[in-house]
Amino acid sequence: MFALGRRKSFLRMAVVGALLLLVPQVNAQQATSLPQDSTAADIEKFCTNIADSARDQRYLLQKQELEKLQADVDERIAVLEKRKAEYEQWLKVRNEFMAKADAGLIEIFKTMKADAAAPRLEQMRLELAAAIIMKLPARQSGLILSEMDPLKAGQISMIMSSASDPNTSKDRRT
Repeated sequence: MFALGRRKSFLRMAVVGALLLLVPQVNAQQATSLPQDSTAADIEKFCTNIADSARDQRYLLQKQELEKLQADVDERIAVLEKRKAEYEQWLKVRNEFMAKADAGLIEIFKTMKADAAAPRLEQMRLELAAAIIMKLPARQSGLILSEMDPLKAGQISMIMSSASDPNTSKDRRT
């Protein structure tokens, strides 16, 4: 019995194999005879449709990147504006203090004798000494300059003359 079943199986396989050889292959590629112009038009249409979609996607990505960069810039501007406000407040306080200090310092030098004020002004930065001397009365300024070392008095006089000249640039005053 077992041998009979094997034979039937073998015969079935042989018949199926023979039929497969006789039947043309269904999956074989057959050359289609589409007109060349139709294929080129279809390809162009397909590429055009994809190009629009790709361009839109690219624009979307660029827009998202620009929005992210804009947010970063806005954040940095906010930080800079905060720091600017802090700096302006500090500068205001400093300038108020300096104005009070200048007024007090000038009052001190106004009460001093020229021979006592000259050595002290010689020890200061030349720009500061020149600013103080310029704010003193002219007679007292002349007496102080005459008591100073001639070289320093000359340098201070140059600073004072360039400071009063409106055509002198800031860079040349030093």
